[in-house]
Amino acid sequence: MPMEPTTLSQFLAEQLPGSPDSPGLGGLLADVATAVQHIAALTARGALADVQPELPLGQDNHQGEPQKALDILAHQALVSACERGSRLSGLAGLASEEQEAPQALPQAGQGPRFLLLFDPLDGSSNIDVNVAVGTIFSVLRHEPEGEPALPHYLQPGHRQVAAGYAIYGPATMLVLTLGRGTHGFTLCRDRGHFLLTHPDLAIPAQTSEFAINTSNERFWEVPVRRYVSECKAGAPGARGRDFNMRWIASMVAEVHRILMRGGVFLYPRDSKPPGRPGRLRLMYEANPMAWLVEQAGGAASTGHGRLLDVPPRELHQRVPVVLGSRDEVERIERYHAEHERGDDVAFVSPLFNERSLYRPEAWADTSQ
Repeated sequence: MPMEPTTLSQFLAEQLPGSPDSPGLGGLLADVATAVQHIAALTARGALADVQPELPLGQDNHQGEPQKALDILAHQALVSACERGSRLSGLAGLASEEQEAPQALPQAGQGPRFLLLFDPLDGSSNIDVNVAVGTIFSVLRHEPEGEPALPHYLQPGHRQVAAGYAIYGPATMLVLTLGRGTHGFTLCRDRGHFLLTHPDLAIPAQTSEFAINTSNERFWEVPVRRYVSECKAGAPGARGRDFNMRWIASMVAEVHRILMRGGVFLYPRDSKPPGRPGRLRLMYEANPMAWLVEQAGGAASTGHGRLLDVPPRELHQRVPVVLGSRDEVERIERYHAEHERGDDVAFVSPLFNERSLYRPEAWADTSQ
């Protein structure tokens, strides 16, 4: 008879004994999984959920972005589930995209303590068109005594002790790393358990698929324009092979596709929002996704260096993101380094650019 698939609880029980973070970390991740099941049920109901009359719609969050009713409900589901279990899990505080400042929780008992950072509903702009959305989370240790303050959250990504995301699509999946590989669990709705269906995910080093929002092309830096133009040139071009382009406008969905079959995802720095280094949040979007990708054999970079080594300065700090198949990420880093040295003259020279309003000089003018 085939073996019964491993449940998330069994997996955590096998992975955490002997760890300095046991048993609290297992309890915290179980609480997150409980919240994920609740959010999955909400998103599955779609327009039938009838939640809008009770919530302030048409408003922006503290970062100036439109806020959906399900953004608020997902945030509340995570806060509620984690508050209830905080004394057992050791959760000392949490921070969310949907609130400006962190929230301290009642003091836990003896044992390790943690901080949880999360984006409760990534890709929520896709809700109205029924495209996959997700939840992203990151767990850090909180070692000082007493209530956590903002500086305690500002730890670089390489200090994470757990990270993951849930994706709400045809199936609900929870993808998780504890620093020993990246593993995917699928929600069995009949049993109400997450079952291990994708152990030890591995991203191929090479790929012929990239994901980027080309509507921002005129605002990109030169190394990104160079990389994308080579991909679009296909087999006759410098890369000597054809590439496929994808864009879903949901980081969870983009990263999930890369973990399942490879690829590279770029949300680079651009000049559209002046003075902003990137669009994605370092602490609760870029860092957890970067660690998941690295643990699956891929790479994650700002274009100039490893994402997980970026020192955080603020809770909602933004950062450029390039992640996925290692060879492509390293190529993009190399293009940035060559541009800084002035070694990409062939690409920058007008002799190699289109004779149109979209030449690099015009891009520079429109970014002002």
